[in-house]
Amino acid sequence: MSNAEEPKVPAAPHIVGEELMAAGKWLKLEKTTYVDRSGSTRTWETVKRTTRQTNTEADGVGIIALLKRTLHKDCVVMVKQFRPPMACHTLEFPAGLIDEGESAEAAALRELKEETGYKGEVVGITPVTCLDPGLSNCTTQMVMVNINGDEGENINPTQQLGDAEFVEVILLPLDEFQMKIDDLVKKEKIVVDAKVYIFAMGMVQAFFKPRELPVLKQ
Repeated sequence: MSNAEEPKVPAAPHIVGEELMAAGKWLKLEKTTYVDRSGSTRTWETVKRTTRQTNTEADGVGIIALLKRTLHKDCVVMVKQFRPPMACHTLEFPAGLIDEGESAEAAALRELKEETGYKGEVVGITPVTCLDPGLSNCTTQMVMVNINGDEGENINPTQQLGDAEFVEVILLPLDEFQMKIDDLVKKEKIVVDAKVYIFAMGMVQAFFKPRELPVLKQ
């Protein structure tokens, strides 16, 4: 009979503890102690928001807003703003944090109105998704919104920005989305949010690479 040891069953990774290292008004840094699948205890530096509300897993929302107008191409409503951590302007979807007692859908419509002036209708929402899981536990829900551009308040929308907010609204045609982004990047110093560019690449596939049955080689 063999005396060989039975193979070890991998452990389920889990968190052991979290120690506060530094905290500010909006963010905090923690040392996260965890056990990996080999059973070894390790540490990780984790950034967290201080603003996550109770009874929600998402910190905020991102809004993919489609402006629909008679005799115009459908356009994606984008925002351009200066982001100090990047030391430059960025091109992003409208977005914001979820307030206490607020649903993701309500937060999306509120933030859309504040940042762009547009009033829309929610047509879809994602599950809670992570943003940069190697750095932070920050999460978001992406909300799809349609905007009737023929409605009076959407013809000449008025932003409702705070005193420290400076947001420029940019409309990009849906069927030329990636091309227009690439043109913008060539013209000025601007960094595109990863979610935006992934969406743009998906639109290229949707518009110009329709799904086809593969041809089997003989």
